[in-house]
Amino acid sequence: MATPVLFAGQSLVQAYLEIVAPRVPDPVIPLKFNPTEYQIQKANNFAEIAIPGLETPPIQFIRGASEKLTAEVLVDTSDTLDDVRDKYVNKLRGLMNLNRELHAPPIVAFTWDQQVFRGVLDSLNVTYTLFTPDGVPLRAKLSLSMKEYRPVKIQVKENPTSSPDFDKTYVVQRGDTLSGIAYSVYRDSSAWRDIALNNDIRDPRTLEPGTVLALPRLPLGS
Repeated sequence: MATPVLFAGQSLVQAYLEIVAPRVPDPVIPLKFNPTEYQIQKANNFAEIAIPGLETPPIQFIRGASEKLTAEVLVDTSDTLDDVRDKYVNKLRGLMNLNRELHAPPIVAFTWDQQVFRGVLDSLNVTYTLFTPDGVPLRAKLSLSMKEYRPVKIQVKENPTSSPDFDKTYVVQRGDTLSGIAYSVYRDSSAWRDIALNNDIRDPRTLEPGTVLALPRLPLGS
């Protein structure tokens, strides 16, 4: 006989977590019920450039922050009276453990209609809400959080930030040199001359922290 527990939160496509690295014999961790919702958050970090006399300071992009997924998942064994920890919770809790091969927790994909998110389990809160008379937990609410995992080489390939064919600005930090800035932007330290010329810098050895440099558009192949 079908019970409400069997149908709660179900759809034709079942959500699951899958260990994608390292390779393991049984990578799929099914979920008893599909989440009722999940949230994906993305943020960027900007610095305000302090210029005297301006009402609103210009902002400069510093870096992106990791994308984050949060969801609440319900797991239940009240139909079989199995310990919900053995059947579901411990498998999910294991995703927080250090993997000897990676020297870090495993990389996991959350999949529903498609691969929704790929990352590492950042946090897991478990609340047990139903028990047998002997105290064996049968139902648990899991609040999980994942942080995006994207290798550096893939990010550089998809979003090359050192392309010399567009204009940029740069806020000088303490300890910066023109050759260092040129290398970080153009991958060519000799381009410091172009930066100096573009900003009318007479003495490249004296850079004041907080100075906003206009980085020129260099010819391709330079």
